[in-house]
Amino acid sequence: MRFFYLLNLQHVILYVFPTLVFIVLLGLALGRTCFKRPGTRRREEAILYRYPEGITDRDAPFPLVLMLIIAGTAAWAFFYIFLHAIREVPV
Repeated sequence: MRFFYLLNLQHVILYVFPTLVFIVLLGLALGRTCFKRPGTRRREEAILYRYPEGITDRDAPFPLVLMLIIAGTAAWAFFYIFLHAIREVPV
């Protein structure tokens, strides 16, 4: 039991607010950044398939943020295993 009930509210705000900010920033980054190559505009505008409900399928470029997240994860995993092997720490 806590002596100050406001402390629970502060913890909830400290957990929820950064999460919401991260979700908004990730959504903006995924929607707005990609590598621009010749023909990117044509690929974004060309409709490949139309579904019965009016949904269209397009060939959009892969987002830069996802490339950085995947590359960072792979680099972290490699260096994590490599540095643990150097220190001879059981994983």
